[in-house]
This record gives sequence, C-alpha cells and structure tokens, in this order.
Amino acid sequence: MNNNTKKVTPINKPLKGNFKVPSDKSISHRAAMFASLVHEPVLISNFSLGSDCLSTLSVLEALGVKIEFQSKNSLIINNKEGFKEPKNILDAGNSGTTIRLMTGILAGHDFYCVLTGDESLRKRPMARVISPLKEMGANIWARDNDTKAPVSIKGRKLQGINYNSPVASAQVKSSILLAGLHSEGITTVKEPVKSRDHTERMLEYLNANIMEQGTKVTIGASELVSKPITIPGDISSAAFFLVAGAIIADSEIIIQDVGLNPTRTGIIDVLKQMGAEIEILNQRVDCNEEIGDIKVNYSNLKAITIDSEIIPRIIDEIPIIAVAATQAEGTTIIKGAEELRHKESDRIKAVYTELKKLGAEIEEQPDGLIIHGKTKLKGGCTLETYHDHRIAMSAYIAGLIADSPIEINEFHWVNISFPEFTGILDKLSF
Repeated sequence: MNNNTKKVTPINKPLKGNFKVPSDKSISHRAAMFASLVHEPVLISNFSLGSDCLSTLSVLEALGVKIEFQSKNSLIINNKEGFKEPKNILDAGNSGTTIRLMTGILAGHDFYCVLTGDESLRKRPMARVISPLKEMGANIWARDNDTKAPVSIKGRKLQGINYNSPVASAQVKSSILLAGLHSEGITTVKEPVKSRDHTERMLEYLNANIMEQGTKVTIGASELVSKPITIPGDISSAAFFLVAGAIIADSEIIIQDVGLNPTRTGIIDVLKQMGAEIEILNQRVDCNEEIGDIKVNYSNLKAITIDSEIIPRIIDEIPIIAVAATQAEGTTIIKGAEELRHKESDRIKAVYTELKKLGAEIEEQPDGLIIHGKTKLKGGCTLETYHDHRIAMSAYIAGLIADSPIEINEFHWVNISFPEFTGILDKLSF
C-alpha cells in the first residue's frame, strides 16, 4: 500500500458529536474574485483552504492582487490599482470554477493572458462559457476548436447580451454576469432551471446593479463596494456526514454553521424524502446567505426517484446520494443528470464502476443511475478515485459500511475540498 492509498476499516459503532465542515468552496472562490473587483481592501473570514480555492488566490496574485492572511482562514484582498497583465500563464489547477469565472472577468480587461489547468481540467468543456462571451465581443481562443483549455484572452470592452443558456450551470451564468459587470448596456442570462445563486447573492451584497426574476438574472455595469465577507460551512462537504449519519446505526450528529442556500439544499430534501431524520437548528442570514446547524439521526431509508428538476441543486452530491441509495429499501432512479459526465471525472461511470465492485446492484444509464437496495456492501477490494475528491469521499463512506476492509487508491484528492475529512470521522467514531 503506497502513501496515496487509504485503508478503510468498517465501522462498528455510531457516529456521535457536533462539528464544523470546511468553508464553502463555491462562496470562497467568489468572495476572493469579487473582492479583487473592489477598489478598496476587503476582509474575508473563514476562507476555504482547499487546493481549488488556493488556485483562485494564486491566479489573482499573478494578476497583481495583494493578498494578506490575518490568520489561518482570514485574509484581506487589496486590488486598489486594478489587474495587471500577467507575466506568466495563469494556472487554475483542478478548479473549473476558477478557470470559467476568471475567463468571464478577464474578457473585459484590456490586456493579454492565458488560462490553463491540470490534465483533468484541460479535458473539461469550455465552449459553454467561451461562446456567449464571444457574442459579447470577447477576443478568446482555445484548444480543440475553442472547446478546451488552455484559453487565450485579449481583453476589450464588451457589450451586454441577452443569453438563453442551454444548461443550468452556475459557472456559465456567473462567467457571463461577471463579464456583464463591466460591459456596456444590460446583460441578461436565462436558464432552463435555476442553478445555484451564490454569485447573484454576493454581487447584490456588494451593491451591484443586479435583479433576479425566476430563472432570469439581469445585471448592468456596476462598481462593487467593500464589505466584510464571512464564508459559511460547505453543504457539499456536510453531505458526506449527513449520509453517514443516516446509514450508520444509532448515529446522531450536528453539523454547525452550514450554508443553507435554497439552491444548494437539495441534499437535505432528497434525504428527507428517503426518510432520513434531519432537523435544521439556529437558522439565520449572514452576508446575504442563509446559515444554520443540521442535525441528522440514523434512519431507515426508502428508495425514491430523482429527476432533472432537482439535479442542479444536488449536482455535487449525487455520488454520496448513490451510496445512500444502496442502503434504501427499493429501487432508486437518478435521471436527467448527464451534466455529471463533465465534472472532475465522469461521475456517472465512476460511481457505477466503484459501487459495482462493492457488490451494489446498480445500473448505468446515459443520464444517471438505477440502484436496487438494500444491499450489504462487500469489502476486500480496491477502489479508484478518478482524480475526483467527491468520488474519494463517497468511496470512504461506502467502505465504512462494507463487510470487510477496502483500499482507496489516490485518496489524496480529498485535499481539493476537505483535507480534514478523515480526521473529523475519526473523532465522531472515537
């Protein structure tokens, strides 16, 4: 077993305790980027230190932004003098949020730059962002007929656009809105289904000229103002513990200070529909985002059908929902989730392949999965992570309820979003 292989031993005791999960990755990215568009210093508290968010900071520093850490998770971002043309290629690492949102921001800045990422990121689709930005007048070129990174940008003044997005994607929507922030005229984005709205909430909090109406968002040229930003806990990270608490006998846990943005709480709705005993405590609003504590108890789960309408609200949680489905009585159907094939890995194929190794009764569909439960998962096998942090953590939770130990190759990918993942689990099962 090499250093990157993790052994998981089945758990024989309940999970008990109160704890916090890492800061929200989506909100941390946006806080850093939007703070760099303000001409005064901005204090960000509880910033995510996952490697994806550090990639965003690295790109901003390469553009001349001054970043000063006050403590481990607290930093001041100061871009008083504005972005400067970078001397080197900007590296977004493994972060789709970094490369897509920064492409929207940089398209309207009058200098040349190149954005790239690691091997996985260079395979992910960029045309969905590049195409509307070109309609706004952006000078952008990319590999493979403008569909993949590296992306070259020669910034210029952009024109507002009225764009009907073919996909419900927060990254696509955000990239266009951020380009619209410094464009001439009004920019409108309409989605088939509302995707997560952290961008709209934070831009409104920072005094942008922005308006939401159902699945349509409109923005005009705006100067953002400096306000302190506090990042809540990441519900996508909490999801692994919500499922673990629901499927490991006699467990009772409380996850504190979690972001409860309605466009992200699909995981709670799905688990409740499956019969999970979940309660929200101490709910409040901070920096335009809903926050609260989530309590979960062990529950007897039942199968449900999950369709395209809720998929945008659970897009990152489907791998761990699939693990929950193996422990639910009946047949769980997940459909309308083809977007999962374009994440850090092809998550539909990855979940199918790895749960099949564990003895799950699972079928792969073009747009989702069919899972027959309840199944006692079998250990004694080695699982792969596909360079994908969410597959790694889902595999770990599955290993906790297997009948014998498993190994997970390249488990270090959890550091993308949740370096403390196994440490928290160890404390809860102490």
